[in-house]
Amino acid sequence: MRSVLSGHAGRTLILTVIAMLAFAANTLLCRLAMAQQLIDAASFTSVRAISGAAMLGLIVLAQQPTADGNAGDWRSALALFAYMVTNSFAYLSISVGTGALILFGAVQLTMFIAALRHGEHFSALSWTGLALAVLGLIYLVSPGLAAPDPFGATLMTIAGTAWGFYSLLGRGVKNPLRATALNFLYIVPAVLVVSAVFWSRFSISASGAALAAASGAFASGGGYAIWYAALSGLTAGRAAAVQLSVPAIAAFGGVVLLSEPLTLRLILASVATLGGVAIVLSQRAAKAPLR
Repeated sequence: MRSVLSGHAGRTLILTVIAMLAFAANTLLCRLAMAQQLIDAASFTSVRAISGAAMLGLIVLAQQPTADGNAGDWRSALALFAYMVTNSFAYLSISVGTGALILFGAVQLTMFIAALRHGEHFSALSWTGLALAVLGLIYLVSPGLAAPDPFGATLMTIAGTAWGFYSLLGRGVKNPLRATALNFLYIVPAVLVVSAVFWSRFSISASGAALAAASGAFASGGGYAIWYAALSGLTAGRAAAVQLSVPAIAAFGGVVLLSEPLTLRLILASVATLGGVAIVLSQRAAKAPLR
């Protein structure tokens, strides 16, 4: 029997794993910068966008792109801008656990509603896996879950919805690297305007700038390009479900990198979340094209 890691399926799996690790790194980088007040939210977003555009631009130029491929999309750029700005500002007033629940809950709902709307069907086992993943995620964040700040919760809901749309729009992209680079380039003027609007809150340190640059160049720019490439092999439902693994991965990253405590609850919740995602990915959902 051929290995499950061969061919197109194996490529999709590898790309998806790398993208999820990059997304988790983004959470850790933003959390570290905001928690220690190393940089203000607007400046973090601007540095993140500019460094992402620069890194992706260099990669595209190195590949000597032809005239073929996507020229970017204003809808994708708008979704990316909405996600990046609202995500940074939301973490000023809500905890990481609360933010993760709201963000990825909104992503999941956005993408699964789109999947159902376009005729995608799921087996009973897939629904069971999804339920297990969601319950695991809720269990993970519930111990410290307090009533979130309404404004912060609203911003994170917008961020999750925007990221869901960005992922859906990326499924039909022929040249994900070029499209992602252009989307980053398109939002640079907009994030600079946001920084100008919040100039009175300007605060930046070398460490904060470095964290934002790493978030943009590697975790965001590289991660999004890889995610766009992985989306061509994922249904909308699977793309939604697999992103539920990011909070669990980020939580374990916090244990290793930020010296957060490792608890039995964290272990059980992560096993449930990752196990549920594995169940969903192992099932073959009927695939309908998203137009």
